[in-house]
Amino acid sequence: MQTYDLQNTYLTQKQCYKSGFTHSISFRMEQLDILKQAIRKYQDEIVDACYKDMGKPEMEAYLSEVVLTIAHLDLMLKNLKSWSRPQKVRMPAGHLPGSAFVYPEPYGVTLIISPWNYPFQLAIVPLIGAIAAGNCAVIKPSELSVNTSKIIAKMIAEFFNPEFISVIEGGADVAEQLLENRWDFIFFTGSPHIGRKVMHAASQYLTPLVLELGGKSPCIVDKEVSLEVAVKRIAHGKFFNAGQSCVASDYVVVHESIKDQFLKLMESSIKNFYGDLEKPLKDMALIINDNHFNRLQKFIDQSNVVIGGHTNFEKRYISPTVLDHVQWNDPIMEDEIFGPVLPVLTYNDLNQVIEEINRRPKPLNLYFFSNNRNNQDKILHFTRSGN
Repeated sequence: MQTYDLQNTYLTQKQCYKSGFTHSISFRMEQLDILKQAIRKYQDEIVDACYKDMGKPEMEAYLSEVVLTIAHLDLMLKNLKSWSRPQKVRMPAGHLPGSAFVYPEPYGVTLIISPWNYPFQLAIVPLIGAIAAGNCAVIKPSELSVNTSKIIAKMIAEFFNPEFISVIEGGADVAEQLLENRWDFIFFTGSPHIGRKVMHAASQYLTPLVLELGGKSPCIVDKEVSLEVAVKRIAHGKFFNAGQSCVASDYVVVHESIKDQFLKLMESSIKNFYGDLEKPLKDMALIINDNHFNRLQKFIDQSNVVIGGHTNFEKRYISPTVLDHVQWNDPIMEDEIFGPVLPVLTYNDLNQVIEEINRRPKPLNLYFFSNNRNNQDKILHFTRSGN
C-alpha cells in the first residue's frame, strides 16, 4: 500500500500557491483543458472501475461519471473569463468620489473529500471549481470505491504536478490526519455524521467550507397530477445507481385517493425499466459493500413489500423495492435510506404533510408533483430544502 508524507504534500502546495503561478486565467484555462484530455483518455478505465466497485452499468457510469463531469468542464471553460472579471459596484454616497470593484480571488490550498456513490464525478467536479478559481488542491477519494480511487490517483499523477494537484488515498485515519492541517478551503461530500466531524475540524481555524450532505428527501404526489409521468420520473430518480444518490427521493407521500393507482403504475414502470427483479439486473448497480447491504436489508419488512423485495447477499443485490403501509414514526423514516427501497405513505391534508416534513431536519431536496398552482406555491413558501 502506498504511503504519503501528508505534511510535506500540504506544505509543498502552500509554497506552490504562494508563487502565484496558479492565479492567471490562462493557466487555469490550460489546466482545465488538460483535465478534459485526461478524462477522455481514462474514460473506459473510469467506467470499468465503477463497475468493479459497485456493479454500475456501463451506460449509467458513462453518463453520470464521465459525461456529466465533462459537461461541468465545458461550462467552466465557456464562462471562466467572464466570471473572473472584476465587477464594478455602486459606492455609498458617503464614500464618493471613490470607486469600488469586487475582485474574485482564489482561496489557496483546498481539500476535497469525496464519497463512494459517484466516486469519480464527485471528486472531479469540485476539482474543476478549485482549478478554475486558481487554487491548489488535494483530493481524498473514498476508500470504499477503491478501484475508482486508484484510477483518480493514476490519472492526476500522470497529468498534473503534485505541487498543484495531489491525490491521497486511504481510510478514515488518513482523512483525520489531513483535517489537522490549516486548509484555505474544504469541500466535503458525504453523510451528515461525517460532515459534523469535518465542520468541527474546520472550526479550529475558521476554515470556509462546503458541506454537500444527504438527508431524507421527501417526494409528494398530489391528486391533481399527470400521474403516469410523475411515477416514471420518481422510479428513474429513485432507482438510478441503486438508490445510492443523495438527491434520490427517500420516501413518497401520495394522496390517499390515488395511492392504489400510483402503486400499480409504479410496478409497471419498474418492470418496464428493469424486467425480472428476482435476480441481479445488468442495468442496475449493486450495493457498495456488505455493511450497507445488511443495513438496507433490515428495512425490508416482507409484510409491507408490494413491489420487489428480492435480495442476494453474495452479489450485494437488492431489487427495486416499494413498501406500503408505512407510518411517519416507523424506523425506516428515521435515517436516510440511501438504497433501492422506497417507502410509500399517504395523506389527505397537504398542510399535515408540510408539518411532518418541517418537524424533521431540512432535506437536501424536496420533490412535489402537482398541477395545482396554489399547492405548488404552498410547498414553495412553507417548506425548506437545499444544501
